[in-house]
Amino acid sequence: MAGVQAPVDDVRQPAGEAGGNFRFALTALTVLFFMWGFLTCLNDILIPHLKAVFDLSYTQAMLIQFCFFGAYFTVSLPAGALVKRIGYQKGIVGGLLVASVGCVLFYPAADYHAYPLFLGALFVLASGITLLQVSANPYVTALGNPDTASSRLTMTQAFNSLGTTVAPFFGGVLILSAVTVGAEALSPQEKADAVKAPYLMLAGVLALLAVIFSRLRLPTISSQEEGAGDAAAETPAWKHRHLVLGAVGIFVYVGAEVSIGSFLVNFLGLDSIAGLEESRAAHYIAYYWGGAMVGRFIGAAVMRSVNPGAVLAFNAGAALLLVASAIAGSGALAMWAILLVGLFNSIMFPTIFSLALKGLGRQTGQGSGILCLAIVGGALVPVLQGVVADTAGLQLSFLVPICCYVYIAFYGLKGSRVVSPLGSRQ
Repeated sequence: MAGVQAPVDDVRQPAGEAGGNFRFALTALTVLFFMWGFLTCLNDILIPHLKAVFDLSYTQAMLIQFCFFGAYFTVSLPAGALVKRIGYQKGIVGGLLVASVGCVLFYPAADYHAYPLFLGALFVLASGITLLQVSANPYVTALGNPDTASSRLTMTQAFNSLGTTVAPFFGGVLILSAVTVGAEALSPQEKADAVKAPYLMLAGVLALLAVIFSRLRLPTISSQEEGAGDAAAETPAWKHRHLVLGAVGIFVYVGAEVSIGSFLVNFLGLDSIAGLEESRAAHYIAYYWGGAMVGRFIGAAVMRSVNPGAVLAFNAGAALLLVASAIAGSGALAMWAILLVGLFNSIMFPTIFSLALKGLGRQTGQGSGILCLAIVGGALVPVLQGVVADTAGLQLSFLVPICCYVYIAFYGLKGSRVVSPLGSRQ
């Protein structure tokens, strides 16, 4: 079948490239991981900016996250099918172009001063990022030894975290600072216009990357077996137990990470924790996301020699204990405990992702789409924690991410074991 993707351990390299040497391809792919981390984290700047521009309630402002993560839920499965048909490299180029269009749409949204247009632009942008994730994540797992797939994906995800660390500075300088000085004299239209230049700049960068990736001579993931006897090709991806459990793992992981990040400023503002004003508390968020970046570099090295499932379970257990300390403790202990969770979050997404795709063969593209669909947990789990916070208090609401980490530990120890659709161990 034309365009069907192959098992992750069968890769053709361009003529003249040394066998097994995928460093160039991996280097190129790390740029993509940086870019979508950068674009995703810019939402943290857009939320307060557009809230002020359109005089929104907090619920209305949070539609930014719902539209963004809603794209993962809506687009992931079609993106997986598309990547299966056209290939990973063309999927990457398509994702970059769609994301570029989404950035361009910020210009008319600002011109018309229409919040729904901003939400539409965010949905298009997130759709492009979703296509990038569906294409690039399994591509990284394919470029080398399957036993070190988690290590490679963790290393590239470290650059995703670098993007999330840099983006707030970019947005703060080019968006927020543009409306801070003399804000009283600026009209709502002038404040909305502040997003035009930054997002047009990003649109140009994404379009340039699309041109570059369309011309790169990257390894081609090819079909190892074309015959009808390929069980992985014939069995729907949903039939693979470790993939389905991995999708739940992605759902709860992203939900826990986004929930903790969303409530950090309010948590640090509690008198029993640090009593920080919002402006001061916001600076400490860098420790949370920076810890994730550092942890991914460490995890990439560790998982070259240690079983990824065991590392995942260990990190989930450590995160669980830290969140429990933040719930039961107070003062500096609780504050640093919750900030350190980012360090142990670091390897969870890439490790769950690579473990869930193991052994899927030509269903890898579809499986990747299913896993990206589960990122919608980033929109739903924070809402659940908000309900608990309203009824039981903010500190106790962190019981929600604790439940998420319990499941992740289970997945690392048992749920990630590959079981054939017929039930026999592989």
